[in-house]
Amino acid sequence: MRILCALTLAVCASAWADDYPARAVKVIVPWPPGQATDIAARIVAQELQQSLGRPFVVENRPGAGGSVGTAAAAKSAPDGYTVLAASSGPISIMPSLSRLEYEPMRDFVMIGLISRSPYVLAVRPSFPAADAAEFVALVRSRPEVHTFASSGTGATGHLLLELFNSMTGIHARHVPYKGAAPALTDVMNGEVDYVMETVAAVAPHVRAGRLKALGVSTARRAVALPQVASLAEALKLPGYDAGVWIGLAAPAGIPSDAAASLSGALQKALAATRVQDRLRAAGLDPVQSRPEDMPGFLRAEQERYASVIRTAHITLEP
Repeated sequence: MRILCALTLAVCASAWADDYPARAVKVIVPWPPGQATDIAARIVAQELQQSLGRPFVVENRPGAGGSVGTAAAAKSAPDGYTVLAASSGPISIMPSLSRLEYEPMRDFVMIGLISRSPYVLAVRPSFPAADAAEFVALVRSRPEVHTFASSGTGATGHLLLELFNSMTGIHARHVPYKGAAPALTDVMNGEVDYVMETVAAVAPHVRAGRLKALGVSTARRAVALPQVASLAEALKLPGYDAGVWIGLAAPAGIPSDAAASLSGALQKALAATRVQDRLRAAGLDPVQSRPEDMPGFLRAEQERYASVIRTAHITLEP
């Protein structure tokens, strides 16, 4: 009887795997339409739909720095029919800044990464530094005189600059804004000295001559700005390698066969030239990852940002 039950369960599991997905899969994007995570999710959802033969329907659920939609995904049934367009903010950063309704390492299984893209250190064209080395020397020589902008306290760009300032011995005053656009505008106008923002946000201004790019935050150069050196390369800072990541996650407890199907389809999609080209056109550097590397990756990202937040005494206003 036990053998018969075991065989029955094995046959059912096999049949379930063959049928997955048997219906539409919902992709929760915890950001508004047009944001980078949303763009990446829609590109990938289209490919997964073609590969797996069922609709992958994007549902935008923005709010509270991505935590509203992320919490909704965490509470969803772990059956493979709800996945999350995960990203640095709500997964790697927010747990160290706020009390949340989810715990990323406990509540999610990472299916894989979609992109990992650098931020760009930028100044106005007239700023008296020709490169990153001159910039650091100048700003470091005048503690607390210079200012840096961000799209908000605790935003990725803010934390990447706090880490950069700490590693280079810079002491400058943080000026938070409500979004990247006003922050970049005030840097271009000379109201604030420097900023670190996404390639997608900065590159058009660099090409138009409105901003000067001094370096990118990842060890590898950005595809969209290949002429701009990495800060690690320009300043001999081998430990400075950070950027924004976007990936696909599922509620913890998802059947292993469903996770494997999603992971395989995601890797197939990211290997396609057309998908890589679409991501790069959106200012996102495509990246492929192995499922077994995901827990370590998430842990390292959380620990990195938690350390920056503690060291810089960053808190969110109530």
